Amino acid sequence: MNIRLAQILSVALHPLLMPTALFGILFSLAPNRLNVDSLSASARLNLLFLIALLTFILPALLIFYLHRLGYVKSLKMETLPDRRLPYAGSAVVYGMAAYLLRYKFGGLSEVAPEIGTTLGGIALSIATVAAISLRWQISAHTVGIGGVVGAALALLIKYADLQLMYPALGLLILSGYLAGARLQLNAHTPAQIYAGFALGIFVSALTVFVGI
Repeated sequence: MNIRLAQILSVALHPLLMPTALFGILFSLAPNRLNVDSLSASARLNLLFLIALLTFILPALLIFYLHRLGYVKSLKMETLPDRRLPYAGSAVVYGMAAYLLRYKFGGLSEVAPEIGTTLGGIALSIATVAAISLRWQISAHTVGIGGVVGAALALLIKYADLQLMYPALGLLILSGYLAGARLQLNAHTPAQIYAGFALGIFVSALTVFVGI
């Protein structure tokens, strides 16, 4: 894999984009698992935009603001000191978003509490990454895509939902390319990549089996 392709994969599969990707897949292929099958296509799209706002745009703005204030030296966050505060802040943002969608977001919280529960699992993953990053540079990229893979596989196994089989296999292949990209860029060691992927799968699958 060349450096350019590795860089493209790292940007396209950024950890902050993974929640939107996960909910996009589930809204399209398994809407009944999140109880959004009664919503129109436009309503699901608006909901997906809201999730993107809460899980991508707001955390990205937070990281940019921390960079402008000098707390984060580089937006690439290649060092542990640059990662700690953004990860902790993102975990707080995700936790608040999960709480709002699970308990406070009008009728949606009653009809589809699974959305908030799933987002809560993602918040837990980020909080764990933030804690680990106090000492060790675990791969947030593989935590993110591992979470998507874990949710798809867990739903496939739990409900025998065959519509998720090919997306799950595709995501597994894509996660391999992403892992290779992070190694190519010397962003992580193999142990940091494997640990991140295992963490993402474990927390996401646990959320599905326990909470959805």
